Amino acid sequence: MSLRDLYQEIIIDHGKSPRNVGKLTEATHAKAGHNPLCGDKLMVYLVLHDEIVDEVLFEGNGCAISMASASLMTEIVKGKRLLEVEALFTDFHDLVISGVANEEKNIGKLAVFSGVAEFPARVKCATLAWHTMMAALKQNPDPVTTE
Repeated sequence: MSLRDLYQEIIIDHGKSPRNVGKLTEATHAKAGHNPLCGDKLMVYLVLHDEIVDEVLFEGNGCAISMASASLMTEIVKGKRLLEVEALFTDFHDLVISGVANEEKNIGKLAVFSGVAEFPARVKCATLAWHTMMAALKQNPDPVTTE
């Protein structure tokens, strides 16, 4: 099995069976996001305590890349400090645009999205959950959309 096949399997797995799905009624931060190009819509819920993401869930629907990205994002940011989450957002965004994982950055499973760079229209699918999460954390009142 090639590395590319493994990556595709992880994206398909998280796309079909996303983790951390649900509504957090006690969320301290929440935001809706929409990708009109692909039809992806999601809501991200977070509980932030002392600058640490204690809990994160999402709900919504979309393409496999969008759902897989949201699923992996929730796994990776839980328990992280706000500054670490911001750094992960930047590193992930750089990855899906360049297709190259910076060896110095520890992005773990997120490396599966390196192939997205080959399909520029899919970058919006991969980053929707991340932009939505960051808008929620910054309590940005503007709608989150990829357009």
